[in-house]
Amino acid sequence: MKYKEVYERAAARLQQAGVEEAALDARLLLEEACGTDRNTLLAHPDRMLSEEERTSFEKMVSAREKRIPLQQITGYCDFMGLRFYVNQDVLIPRQDTENLVEEAMRYLHDGMRILDVCTGSGCILLSLLRYSNGCKGIGIDLSDEALSVARKNAEALELSGQASFFQGDLFAALVSAGREEKFELLVSNPPYIRSDVIETLMPEVKDHEPRMALDGDADGLIFYRRICREALPYLCGGARIVFEIGYDQAADVSGIMEEAGYRGIETIKDYAGNDRIVTGVYFG
Repeated sequence: MKYKEVYERAAARLQQAGVEEAALDARLLLEEACGTDRNTLLAHPDRMLSEEERTSFEKMVSAREKRIPLQQITGYCDFMGLRFYVNQDVLIPRQDTENLVEEAMRYLHDGMRILDVCTGSGCILLSLLRYSNGCKGIGIDLSDEALSVARKNAEALELSGQASFFQGDLFAALVSAGREEKFELLVSNPPYIRSDVIETLMPEVKDHEPRMALDGDADGLIFYRRICREALPYLCGGARIVFEIGYDQAADVSGIMEEAGYRGIETIKDYAGNDRIVTGVYFG
């Protein structure tokens, strides 16, 4: 079958399955199966697929029809200009989270010590390390499976010497690892979706991404409360904390931070104009 014909049939199937960006996903999966790029569809629509390419593409399209996320099918996600390995054990990095990295980079200096709480795939910490000089960091997460993904990403990005990952319930991970140092920058994209909202999310999210990376308890704020309070012994005087938040959580998270003793609290909007980042400083 010809390249364009295969693409059009796949796009129609994905649209029928309710995939939001059916045409785009069909093209990306076809390029993944064939090792082609975005120009192929326009420049070589009559290119014939090999049997191997057709079989690979069919498997991918069938998986996407079941609403398995595109990134879990391909096995990677591009974030901050870097490629990260992902699977069903980690939250797929979102463009919104690039706002967190960009905000944190405003305060990042050479040689800083960074703590990434609820690190998941490690994309936040590893991006910060990749775009700085002489910094070191620790990522902590409750999920051993997620940390395996983070370590794989650190190795792929040649950052294993700068990044360490430890398992545990928030800061208990540092206690178990015997790490007593203080940090100058804390970043976190914690679970912040209210428990009763999760079942209303798209199938790609509610059925295929780890619930522990999504569920922020009844009001979506439990991890902000815990992190703000429990982080204090691990922060240097003048340390900055940078959170990703839900679009309607800025006032609540700001209040939590202020009550815990953080100052200079600011809210930053994402590219769509929604509140997305809350940041503040702990002076000790």
